Amino acid sequence: MRYFASVRRRLLVVAAASLTTLLARGAAAVDPFEIQVYDGTANAPGNPGLELHLNEVARGVTTGNGTELPLNHQAHMTLEPSYGLFPFWELGGYFETAVRPDGTLDYAGVKLRSKFVTTKGFSEHVRLGINLELSLLPDTYDQNRWGTEVRPIIAYEDANWEFVANPILDTPLAGPGFSAGPTFEPAVEALRKIDRQISFGIEYYSALGPISHGFLPWREQEQYIYEVVNLLAIEHFEFNAGVGEGLTPASNDVVFKMILGFEFERRAGTPGTLARASRPLPFLR
Repeated sequence: MRYFASVRRRLLVVAAASLTTLLARGAAAVDPFEIQVYDGTANAPGNPGLELHLNEVARGVTTGNGTELPLNHQAHMTLEPSYGLFPFWELGGYFETAVRPDGTLDYAGVKLRSKFVTTKGFSEHVRLGINLELSLLPDTYDQNRWGTEVRPIIAYEDANWEFVANPILDTPLAGPGFSAGPTFEPAVEALRKIDRQISFGIEYYSALGPISHGFLPWREQEQYIYEVVNLLAIEHFEFNAGVGEGLTPASNDVVFKMILGFEFERRAGTPGTLARASRPLPFLR
């Protein structure tokens, strides 16, 4: 009897360890609060900016990872202030909120970021950069709570086209995902510009899973294609809107998103005064 009891305890330990591993492997997810590809531009020194990120999961997954709420019919609103310190360095942050399907408004966390980019003289068409991020979210929106993001930025732009890649590494600092280590979450963008007035194209987002485990099976990965349009005609104003479709069973089926942003510029010789600038936005060069 003692032998069988010992065997049973060992089996329970193995089962618990396997379950923990599965939970850690399944923790990778595309950020539902900031659906954006970073293009390697930054606010000019002394210029503050503000973005509003809005999205709605019109039809999505009905179960959550661990303590996380299901994303089906959730809406997300994120404020992103930013400030240009130097031509190559921008600081920013996120204040995230969510609206549950029953209409309840939730606080959904904060993030701080530091973005470094190449300056204008680096190349006529190529931009490089890296964004470093630290996040603290309630466990109802991220079961790991603490996390970091390292987002390299590779961009090419000319008068007619823009191509951007963000090979993101997301690393949980706590929770069930901590032992699995960094997850790979690449994002890319391809845009066609029309008369410097608008651009349209596609954005791709994914969460492939922990690198140490050789990524998740296809069915457990998140993969999205967004058809997007951007307004380019208004100086210092950003408008991005799109609809995304999930490509795998673990993805949300349909997501609508919109980004509104504005960069302010200080008037020369009048510190502290903000005004519309005559300088075009970086992507209108």
